[in-house]
Parts: sequence; structure tokens; C-alpha cells
Amino acid sequence: MTDPFFLDAQAWLTITLAQPFTMHPLSGDASFRRYCRIKMGKISYMLMVSPIDKEDTTPFLTTRKWLESHQLNVPSLIAAAPERGLLLLEDFGDETWAIFFQKNMAIEAEKKPMFEDAIRQLHLLQRADPHAIDLPLFDTQRMVNECYLYLDWYLPFVAHYHPTDDEKDAFIAGMMPLLTMIDALPKTAVHLDFHSRNLMLPTTGLPLGVIDFQDAVIGPVTYDLASLLYDCYQDYPESVRKQWSHHFFNQLDASSSSHCPSNPLDWHHALRLTALQRHIKAIGIFARLAYRDGKQQFLHEIPLTRKHLREELPLFQMDGNNVLRLLLQEPN
Repeated sequence: MTDPFFLDAQAWLTITLAQPFTMHPLSGDASFRRYCRIKMGKISYMLMVSPIDKEDTTPFLTTRKWLESHQLNVPSLIAAAPERGLLLLEDFGDETWAIFFQKNMAIEAEKKPMFEDAIRQLHLLQRADPHAIDLPLFDTQRMVNECYLYLDWYLPFVAHYHPTDDEKDAFIAGMMPLLTMIDALPKTAVHLDFHSRNLMLPTTGLPLGVIDFQDAVIGPVTYDLASLLYDCYQDYPESVRKQWSHHFFNQLDASSSSHCPSNPLDWHHALRLTALQRHIKAIGIFARLAYRDGKQQFLHEIPLTRKHLREELPLFQMDGNNVLRLLLQEPN
């Protein structure tokens, strides 16, 4: 292993494991973290390496322990050196939800247990006390900041449209009714990225392994389900989304359902509007990853996300054309 990124990790593992092992670097994700599969005969672990000047492992460790205490299937912690940005974790394997669905595209019977388990674990998360750990609040101001990701990264860098300050102000003003509606929904613990690339199918089968949870927040009850059903990386039929949306609604915890939309149709409408806000954010993040962080592969995720966004736009009663005109700016 000559990669300088893993040299410190190799030295730490030599002492920590105290037996021969091999290291197999894996492709990274949207963060600064790097991953490496550690093998010792038939035993396999996942090494997460976080640059200490860019990513603190404390939120990951705190949230992982909290989620585990509420029976979510997060990776077990084998060993840690947080001062070096090194975590050795249970290995859920390579098969994400996305990979499984691609391999079993036409086999609906294989997908039903996956949706059921994902929704089961979401309900476990929503029944947990989000104030038990110091989770940040996902509120209107945060959603406004996410709108600026679209305005400051997608529009100028991908659509090659440079909005004026007045246009940006008008866009935010036009979005406020939607953001206010989302912010008024009941608040629960939110994974924030509960989608097909962060749900793993372990080699042992269900339950799904849940990863990439370190950015968890206190936020709207619809958010994680919107991430799952209106996934930037999947294109489910609306009939399938509605089926699982209603399934989720019918199992809502009483403390949440008392302040939620009162019927499945209104619930689903709120879910789709939440998805619309998330699509706007995601498009901006994909552009920033490409043009700030040099991860050009994320440009390939924009077309499907824009398709989803266009499908949700008719649901949103916009103030004039300030929002619509900028949201319809296509890649150029």
C-alpha cells in the first residue's frame, strides 16, 4: 500500500489488529472521506479515513451509537482513532439498494421486502428522541441556504445563466411559501440522506444496513421518506411511490400523526413538495461537487434529478414566474 492517504491507517491497523491483513481501497463518495476494505482471511472490515482538517469523526461516532441504541442496523464499531480520523467498522459488503434494484429491475417480489424494511427502520428513527444528542435543526433558514446552492452553483456553472441579486431575491421570496409549509410539519430525527446509495443489502440479507448518517438533523417528518421514494438516483413509477407513501402514513407514530396532514392524499402532497425542495438542493450540490471539488461524475446525476423536479413543479403554487423561470433553466 503506497497511497499516502492510507499510510497512517496501515500503521495504526498493524498495531490494532496485531495480525496480517490486506487493504483494498474503494471508490469514494461525495465527501472528503476515503474507504478501504480490510481483509484477514475470511474476516472483512471497512476502514473509514477522514482528513482531520476537513471532517470531524465525532458526529459519526455519536450518531452511530445513538442509532444503534434505537435498533437501526448501522455498522458496528470495531476500533477507532478519532484523533487520526480512522474508524474500523463492520463491513456490509458492496451491494447497495441501487445495485440490487438494477440487478432485479423486473422482479417486484424481490423489492417489496426492501421497501418494508426501509420504512420499518425509518419509523424506528422517528420514534427516537432527537434531542438525546445534539442534532442541528433543519429549518427555513437552512432551506434558504440550500436554495443558494442552486442559484450559485447550478445556474452559473451548469446552465450558464448568471442570475442578478434581484433575481436571487425574487427566487427566495417565491420559494418562501413552500419552505414555510415544510418547516411547519412535525419535527423528528432525520437521517438526511436516506436513499439507495446509503442503504446496503448485507451478504446475510435483511435488515438493510444504514450508512452515511453523520449529517442527521431534527427536521420535517416527510424528509427521509421523500429521500427514499423521490431518490435522485432512482426513477420509480408514481404509483409505487404513492403505494409506499400510504403504507408509511398508515404506520405513523401517534405523536407525529396528530400534527400531520390528516389523510394519505394530503400527506402524499406534502411528501412531494418536500421532495421538490430536496431536488433543488441536490442539483446545487451536484454542481458544487463537480466545479468546486472536481468530482465531475456528479454532473451525470443532474438530468434525472431535474426530471423529478419538473414532475413536482405543477404541485407548487408559485408567486409569479420568478421561481419557475430559474428552475426551468436547463444544462447548457
